[in-house]
Amino acid sequence: MKRHAGAVLSSIKIDKGAEKKISIQLYMALRDLLLNGGLAPGERLPATRTLAEEIGVSRTTVIDAVERLVSEGLLEARVGSGTYVSEALTGRLEPKPLPAGDTAIKAIPRLSHATRHAIPEFVRRTRLPHKSQAFTTALPALDAFPMAQWAKLSARHWRKDRDDIMGYGEPFGYAPLRAAIARQLNASRGIKCAPEQIFITNGAQRAFSLIGGMLVNPGEPIWFENPGAIGARNAFVAIGAIPIPVAVDQEGLCVQDGLAKAPHFRLAFVTPSHQQPLGHVMSLPRRLALLKAASEADAMIVEDDYDGEFYYGDQPPPTLKSIDTHGRVIYVGTFSKSLFPSLRLGYALVPDGLVESFERISQTWLSGVPTVTQAIVAEFMDEGMFATHIRTMRQIYKDRHDLLISAAQRLSGRIDLQPTQSGFHAVGMLAPGLEEADIVEKARQAGIAIAGLGRYTVAPIAERGLVFGFGCAAPDDIRKGLDTLDRLLR
Repeated sequence: MKRHAGAVLSSIKIDKGAEKKISIQLYMALRDLLLNGGLAPGERLPATRTLAEEIGVSRTTVIDAVERLVSEGLLEARVGSGTYVSEALTGRLEPKPLPAGDTAIKAIPRLSHATRHAIPEFVRRTRLPHKSQAFTTALPALDAFPMAQWAKLSARHWRKDRDDIMGYGEPFGYAPLRAAIARQLNASRGIKCAPEQIFITNGAQRAFSLIGGMLVNPGEPIWFENPGAIGARNAFVAIGAIPIPVAVDQEGLCVQDGLAKAPHFRLAFVTPSHQQPLGHVMSLPRRLALLKAASEADAMIVEDDYDGEFYYGDQPPPTLKSIDTHGRVIYVGTFSKSLFPSLRLGYALVPDGLVESFERISQTWLSGVPTVTQAIVAEFMDEGMFATHIRTMRQIYKDRHDLLISAAQRLSGRIDLQPTQSGFHAVGMLAPGLEEADIVEKARQAGIAIAGLGRYTVAPIAERGLVFGFGCAAPDDIRKGLDTLDRLLR
């Protein structure tokens, strides 16, 4: 076959029925040939008219593709001579030969030391369904959200100046939202703070990563509740921290267990107002003991108050932050439970001694949260809608909790459901002989999203139980879900 007129490019196939333009298909096919060694440096391409005839496309299409490759430096156009493969491709990497039976090359880039350490340590759990049904955890009652009010506020803010809503936001967070959060924390949680201490983040999980990266060196130990919030644990593992599983009882985190395992801890993560997942409230003696241990170890405490707004008992417990007199507690909150998860809006309330460090980090490399989202939430709070919504949701969750506890009496002797006074999940302890994983799988097959207590552990515990989310489940769903569980257990 003659080649003096240029390389034969009959391997190029064009799909004229595809959505992608023919010129783009041709450009990408030629580009792949050039980068993968199909054409040698200095080799001449056929004339555009010849190539158009061989491939079955118009000459204009070929000219467009060739000119684009010339502009990228992959081809060279020589006046009076033709178009050639650029000599600059002489130093390109030759493609690796495919192993027998493989149809694609699987590149495995070198990972960082921190990532190689973290991946095996991550607690891997199959993601639970996140839709409103019995007994999905961590999902609020989306059916009761005041969507009309929210839509009205959203429309109002989207009509504002484009520089304000579409440009780069304030690195520390939208000032009116920081002020609104400070007022809300003072009024409802007894925390006296200044707006300057509050930093807005893309959800609580982002706050944990930021705090861990700032305060913990790779290899340093942190106390972590066992069972506890696995997502938060993984955030700290990702920065190289060594989680120390600390036992939890009716009074909350067992400080003495932590001191026995790691007296020189760098940080402690706790959920004192509503332990995740057991639901216990940390007693005052334990709180004071934890603050003392942190002070003596020169450590910090991260308090995750993930559903603190939804206390429907007689008197809400104080936050750990509200009794911290030595600046040891970083308080983390989220709007995922109080409003809705897709906001991806959280915040960290930091002690005065950390404000400057957080400001420097925020100014230099944090991208911030969309301003319009923050502005809508700020106005939602300032106009009293947030407080009204919280009151409404407290009653809804109390009603659904009471229904769950009452209706679960039929499971007595097999599942002992523990009442709670806050949030929207409760734990049911299993009778001896019942296998947690077996029940969870059978429930899944029956259309019930229920989590086992073992899902939240980082080290084995003696207890076996199930975590019942009731916040997003309508009353009929709760009754039907318990009926199904009753049949499965029988």
